[in-house]
Amino acid sequence: MSSNCSGAPRFDVAVIGGGVVGCAIARTLSHYRLDACLIEAQADVGMGTSKANTAIFHTGFDAAPESLEATLLRKSYPLLRKYCDATGIAYQINGALMIAWNQEQLDRLPEIEDNAQRNGVDRIERQSAEEVYAREPNIGPGALGGLLIREEGILCPFSPVLAFASEAKSNGVRFYLDAPVRTIRREPDTYRIESGGQEISTTWIVNAAGLFSDEIDRLLGQNRFRITPRKGELIVYDKFASSLLHHTLLPIPSAKTKGVLVCPTVYGNVLLGPTAEDIDDKMDTETSVTGLESLFEKGKAILPGLMSEEITSTYAGIRAATNEKDYQIHIDGGDHYACVGGIRSTGLSASMGIAEYVVEKMACSGLNLRKKSEIEPIKVPPLGENQLRPYRNNDLIRLNADYGRIVCHCEKVTRGELIDTFLTELPPPNLDGLRRRTRCLQGRCQGFYCQAEVVALLRGQD
Repeated sequence: MSSNCSGAPRFDVAVIGGGVVGCAIARTLSHYRLDACLIEAQADVGMGTSKANTAIFHTGFDAAPESLEATLLRKSYPLLRKYCDATGIAYQINGALMIAWNQEQLDRLPEIEDNAQRNGVDRIERQSAEEVYAREPNIGPGALGGLLIREEGILCPFSPVLAFASEAKSNGVRFYLDAPVRTIRREPDTYRIESGGQEISTTWIVNAAGLFSDEIDRLLGQNRFRITPRKGELIVYDKFASSLLHHTLLPIPSAKTKGVLVCPTVYGNVLLGPTAEDIDDKMDTETSVTGLESLFEKGKAILPGLMSEEITSTYAGIRAATNEKDYQIHIDGGDHYACVGGIRSTGLSASMGIAEYVVEKMACSGLNLRKKSEIEPIKVPPLGENQLRPYRNNDLIRLNADYGRIVCHCEKVTRGELIDTFLTELPPPNLDGLRRRTRCLQGRCQGFYCQAEVVALLRGQD
């Protein structure tokens, strides 16, 4: 990183937005001999859409054929799977069962199967009603058939963005957190960005600002799309509900939404949702009586036994829907500007494919890419129920007794894990950050018993 004559830090590339897509792009840039930075309005990465989604590992089987979304999902799927294996991000390929509940939906199954094959998803099988109930005996009455998509999966929604960001930072990307972009000025061969009370200069800008990508686009003199925030409310059921199902249970999608699904999580819970409501306020993440009641109604029809299970929590996320159906990725080489907007619910799964695609296009438009000889790898803590968690790792406990001292009993989070988070490239700035890094406060008591001790640990690190 250099400075210009005014003393402002000077970069080759500035990524605006610290969600999963922005951090994936920053990670990819960190593999090259570049001065790069990431600018995020919030105090931590992954604070927007990236922290409130259904955590589905999408294959792209139902994306529109030949769309950029379909292309980048298929590009990303093997990349993300390999990355999860290398870093320890929790995921499971549990398969998805798309269920037809009426004749009209049953008649659409051949079309959906053909769509999947056109997108390169071959491990998909038609299921009779008998086969559907053999696979999922606890679903409600009336299913007429379905499709089994074997490669669909689930993954930890928090670990990928933290892993991408940590790898980017450990390989030289500078992070500006709690730094909302206020102004962008175009000057010959450079941009001046005022954010968080300071100014930086950069040759290239990557707009990965999620819900605010349309506003950044307008700051840069463009007006190609408009974000229409789409709120999705979800219900998290207790781990005892996990025995009710084996696959992700998918509805037949509509033109507006993929619909309400029921799926297990890598933490052992069960998710029901999301709703789909177009709203005006990009910050409105409140749940509603109407939204939750609609989920109960649909959940009762899909998996009746779920209604007698205990609820752990509810939450709402906002998807960056636009007036266009496809991703809004535009590379303006002459202006040294890459716009990465309109990345909706599939952004988590497509993130690594998007990052490679964007950086490749920037290189074709003049960005000089010289690969580094060495990349600093990273590992993430094991958060999945199918992983060896520290409280069960006797070898680890023998080395450090803090890994055997459980602080959050609902989620089995130990004192050792909590302390470790403050020694990472991106330590948690607050309780929410600590929760996303360790699972603490996410269990059935929602921090009622452990929050005091967790807060004391957090304050002790200040």
